[in-house]
Amino acid sequence: MQKQINFKPLFDAAKIQQRIQELGAQITRDYNGEPLVCIGVLKGAVIFMADLVRAINLPLSMEFIGVSSYVGTASTGHVRLTHDLSRDITGKHVLLIEDVIDSGMTIDYLLGLLKLRNPKSLKVATFLSKPEAHQLHHQLDYVGFEISREFVIGYGLDLDQYYRNLPYLAQVSE
Repeated sequence: MQKQINFKPLFDAAKIQQRIQELGAQITRDYNGEPLVCIGVLKGAVIFMADLVRAINLPLSMEFIGVSSYVGTASTGHVRLTHDLSRDITGKHVLLIEDVIDSGMTIDYLLGLLKLRNPKSLKVATFLSKPEAHQLHHQLDYVGFEISREFVIGYGLDLDQYYRNLPYLAQVSE
């Protein structure tokens, strides 16, 4: 059963879509016609990735990788692989697409894993970054929005697997 919670909107759908168009144009310019493999992190990045790839004007393919590190609103501190890539990325330009960079532990794990597979280049696009919470610092090449430490839902982000379908981003309140 879905948990009833209180939340307040942070970014509406129009603001999110405007920012995605800007990111897509920047990525298109940066890769200058080169083919791109976009790897979405399941499950949270799916909605962001779907909109972002449609804003990128390049030949591209999509892959997915799954990891888990949260229970409810708290990180377990341990990242585990739940779904691996189905194709080889050796020698390819890779864009890792994440929903939110919080402590940085998940992105650290994923970048380490993907670098071992010898891509030609590896960059990160994230819908959200929480700089105040970063414990590990990695180059975030494309950031949709920076927010503080609040727990957020909507636009792919969940609370116990619910609320991903909200078309906007909202802050959960006590």
